[in-house]
Order: sequence, then structure tokens, then C-alpha cells
Amino acid sequence: MFQSIKELVEEANKVGSIAEVMIQLESVTTRMPREEVISKMEQQLAVMESAAKKGNAGVKSATGLTGGDATKLEAYLAAGNFLSGETILIAVQNAIATNEVNAAMGLICATPTAGSAGVVPGVLFAAKDRLTMDRDAMVRFLFVAGAFGLVIANNASISGAEGGCQAEIGSASAIASAALVDAAGGTPEMCSAAIAMVLKNMMGLICDPVAGLVEVPCVKRNALGASQAMISADMALAGITSVIPTDEVVEAMYKVGRQMPAIFKETAEGGLADTPTGREIKMRIFGQSV
Repeated sequence: MFQSIKELVEEANKVGSIAEVMIQLESVTTRMPREEVISKMEQQLAVMESAAKKGNAGVKSATGLTGGDATKLEAYLAAGNFLSGETILIAVQNAIATNEVNAAMGLICATPTAGSAGVVPGVLFAAKDRLTMDRDAMVRFLFVAGAFGLVIANNASISGAEGGCQAEIGSASAIASAALVDAAGGTPEMCSAAIAMVLKNMMGLICDPVAGLVEVPCVKRNALGASQAMISADMALAGITSVIPTDEVVEAMYKVGRQMPAIFKETAEGGLADTPTGREIKMRIFGQSV
């Protein structure tokens, strides 16, 4: 039905919404009735809500590297002395909470991957309060994110092992931003612009998990990815566009990922994983250096 973001935008303008395009495509490709397609997405939403709730209550990973930061941010928000916006910090808090649950081996919904699972729910749950979204609106948010994610996955990559964190957390942040624009009443073209702005800013981001674990810097990168998604959404809603067409940005991201050395693609051989502290952590946990 659509092979590019340009085609997705065109189809959405014909059908009426990006979410509807995705629901129809999913129904055709899976041969499931429309109601069942929506029901399955509602189940994914429930998993996301459960993960964020668990993380905000406080979890700790088996290594002790991550956990408890979501509760710190909740307390910081409650104190009311924050410098940036409350909505952004709520998104950041829920992104951290979800990724802390992932690091603690809890149940999360890969959006689009486990390592980038915090961004989309983080932004969604902040938007839920800010935009007063009901259940149907939250499900539509996920279909919009899924539609753009499908294009990026098919035309580039959503894998840190293949394209670095630009492809993994970058893609998660981009599709969350686009879905937020849609939820706020933006046009499909504005959604596309948000995708481009996020990916351009995260292009070149390496994947360098310390000790090979999806904890450091993954949890905090999800948090910052959520903040970028929200800022880019505001820029797109303000009418700011991308000079480089979105599909060309996706292609450029893919090319950068292919040209990226293997040490920066989830091998834990470069970047933060190859710092003195990163090597010490790996030695402490696994008994071997990088």
C-alpha cells in the first residue's frame, strides 16, 4: 500500500488518517478482521502501561547498573523546581521507567525494539495527560507510530546491531514524534517533518552498550530520545519543515549505519563500552575485559 513516507502521507490524505492506513494494511496482510487488529494493539498498550507503572514504582537490574532513576525523577517533578517543561519530564520519566523494567528482565513491548522500548510509551503517556487522550486516541497513536516505523524498517534499519543507536533509538524517537504530531492535530506532512528532524539530529549516534548489556547508556538515551521527540513535534506543529525530504533522510541514516565501523554497532567494543570504567564494569560482571 505504501513503500515510502511520501506514499504514506499521500495515502493518509486520501483515506483520512495515518492510523486508518495502518489498520487497513495490517488487516490485509494478517488477514485479521479490523476489530481483531485493533484489539491486539490495545493489548500492546496494556503491556506498555504495566511496564511504566512497574518502573515508576521502582525496579533494579540484576547487575545493579540501572534502576531507581524513574522514581528519582518522579520526586523531582513533584518538588516543582524543574527547569524544562513538565510534559517533557513526564515523557522522560516514563521512558526511563520502561527501560529500567527491560533492564530488570521485566515484560515490555518492543517499540520498535527492546532496547528502544521506552521512547514511544514515554511520549504517549505524557501526551495522554497533556492532550487528554482517551483509549481510542492512545491506540491510534500506536498505529501512527507503527506506520512510520514500518517504512523505516523496510527502507533502512531499526537495529542497533545493524545501524547503531541512530537506527534503533533514533527510529523510536522519530516515530514517537510523528505520532505525537498526529495526536495533537497535525497534518500527515507535519508528521513526516517530525520524523526528518529527529533522525537528522540523531544521525551518527553509535550503539555502545557497556558490558554488552542494554542498560548503560541505553536507559538514558531512551529518556533523551523522548525529549527530542517532543521538541521535534513542537517544531513540526509550528510549521517548520525539513529541507531534505524525509525519505532521503531515512536513506542517509541507513547509509551512515552501513558505513559505521562494527565496534560502534552493539558489539560493546567501542565508545562508552571501551572507557576505563566500561571495561572495569565488564570485568566485574563477566570476569573479562573488552
